[in-house]
Amino acid sequence: MRRVKMNFGTVRTRAGGPLVAAGRRAQYSSARPAEAGFTYIGVMVLTVILGISLTLVSDLWLTVQKREKEKELLFIGNEFRKALVMYSANGGGYPRRLEDLLRDPRVPGMRRYLRKIYRDPMTGGTEWGLVKSSDSAITGVYSLSAQAPLKQAEFSFADRDFSGKGKYSEWVFRPSLVQTTGGAAAPSGVGAIPTGTPPRVRR
Repeated sequence: MRRVKMNFGTVRTRAGGPLVAAGRRAQYSSARPAEAGFTYIGVMVLTVILGISLTLVSDLWLTVQKREKEKELLFIGNEFRKALVMYSANGGGYPRRLEDLLRDPRVPGMRRYLRKIYRDPMTGGTEWGLVKSSDSAITGVYSLSAQAPLKQAEFSFADRDFSGKGKYSEWVFRPSLVQTTGGAAAPSGVGAIPTGTPPRVRR
């Protein structure tokens, strides 16, 4: 046996035979860059696929959340609408403040038409847009959100004017002429509170 000294080390071979170990080492060194390249491309493709999947799932979740908030807005808006109808039916006219729906200042004792000043589900705040008459009485309520609604059709009869609106702030909840002229007076006391529980929004 003899030793052959090469740049990458000393390899033991048979006399007159090929440098087997050296050949294998050269073969492995040339194969590794190609394998590494394929692995890198595979990782990149997988990363792109995962990114697209997460984006689609996120968009779907946001859409579901927005639809739930729309349902809540419609419920709350109609609670305001019913409270305005009952306030008007119990003495004529409309309130000067939303807080007057929690306690009617026109009569002694406690008379309520609304359980609380609801939060706007689209903005998260308790501030609402108010439609007022010439004498500053509140005749309608609307969200301050300028977002575009997902729901564009198939509204209830009371909300039929919301079809095709471009912003939530265009969903104005106000008593209709039928409700104003034909509604029966609400009973006095706490029993005048409209009933109902708003739909829950998943957080």
